[in-house]
Amino acid sequence: MNSLFALTDAIKQELDSNVLLNSVSYGDVDEIELLKTNKYPLAHVGISTGTISDSTSTIEMSVIFIQQVDEVKTQEDSFNDSELYAQNNMLAAATRLVQVLKRGDLYAQGFQLEDDATVDFFGDRFTDKVAGVTVDMTVTIKNSVSVC
Repeated sequence: MNSLFALTDAIKQELDSNVLLNSVSYGDVDEIELLKTNKYPLAHVGISTGTISDSTSTIEMSVIFIQQVDEVKTQEDSFNDSELYAQNNMLAAATRLVQVLKRGDLYAQGFQLEDDATVDFFGDRFTDKVAGVTVDMTVTIKNSVSVC
């Protein structure tokens, strides 16, 4: 059974092709700041839980989309600042991933997002001056294990 490998490879390939991102990483969220080789903007993929059914499994995933924030300029409008700009860009990157899982290429490959994804915006979550979004979603995959 390589379903989980196939899912993570497909997610990574999709994120690598996104022009709004420079790098993709995987693992525990605490590792993001430890990976000094990361180039912003980036996506960080994590898996938390899952459910096994008769013919499918569901995998709970979180993808954190992070972009560095420029220093705030005194003349910046608070409704159009660098943090909001970063969050907007990362929301666009996240929306693309969600859409290909709901009805695009990944959906056609058997990696399907049946329900809506939830989005959490952040601006001061890490020690680096970054902002972005975290997307939590449940992806359904086919079980490929035979019981015979």
